Amino acid sequence: MKPIKLITMLLLFGVSSVLCNSLYAQDPVMVAPDIYKKVVLDNDNVRVIQIELAPGQSTPWHSHPNHVAYALTDGKIEITDKGKAPVAMDIKAGDAIFIPAVTHMAKNLGVSPIKMVVTEIKHPGNKKPKTPAVPAPKK
Repeated sequence: MKPIKLITMLLLFGVSSVLCNSLYAQDPVMVAPDIYKKVVLDNDNVRVIQIELAPGQSTPWHSHPNHVAYALTDGKIEITDKGKAPVAMDIKAGDAIFIPAVTHMAKNLGVSPIKMVVTEIKHPGNKKPKTPAVPAPKK
């Protein structure tokens, strides 16, 4: 009888570990539908999402493949990548930022809503590169 209890406990522990990890970083549209407002396009190559982050609002932990964020409004946002210190950045309408595959959370530090379009890139080579997220050069 004891081996069965031990096996059951180990299985329950394993399942709960998997569930905790999946809750820790999930699809942003699923965990924050109030922020990830609308999926504009979803096909085999990309998923394009409209987002709006109210002043002081934070996203829960979530994951993206490689993606591009295009700012529709100015704002100040704090991004916290898993295992790293938070980084605050000012964004301007028209800024485009490439962000490698990541698990992170975000917070609007400004006084107005931040509106962006996020384009997630889907393809087999979508691995985290060593290049950091950088805004596109100003013209």
